[in-house]
Amino acid sequence: MNKKTVSIILLIIFLITTVLTVANVFLSDENTEINQTGTLTVENKTVNYEKAGKCLEVIDGNTIQVYGIGKVQLTQIGLTEGDASFAQAKDFVSEKCLGKTVYLDVDDKQPKDKYGRTLAIVYTNDTNVNKELLKNNLAKVSYFEPSEFEKGLD
Repeated sequence: MNKKTVSIILLIIFLITTVLTVANVFLSDENTEINQTGTLTVENKTVNYEKAGKCLEVIDGNTIQVYGIGKVQLTQIGLTEGDASFAQAKDFVSEKCLGKTVYLDVDDKQPKDKYGRTLAIVYTNDTNVNKELLKNNLAKVSYFEPSEFEKGLD
């Protein structure tokens, strides 16, 4: 390779590194900005939420990454890797949440799990995502205590 080719390759590597570094700064989930609480109407019911943010990633059918909040575990939802519905649950959550603003009703009695994930019922503008996973048989109830929520999210 001649010097010109090496210079171009190094320039491209530098530009890619710079873009990724800048993107990481803007998409960091370590944002400590306080999210406003509020209400929204879902299925003709007014619900309260404590946090809101854009869903950046769907990790699996019951775990998402939310900007400014971090990893969120859809509370009371159980999935078993290898079940036929496992991939369908992830697809469903991706369709409902990915790239959209999600609203979190955080479990007041147990706001985080042992892995540091926020435990919450996840809403979009028109859907209780946790409840829809159960209703569509894409997940099972995985109830634990303490929890402010009723078994089965009723």
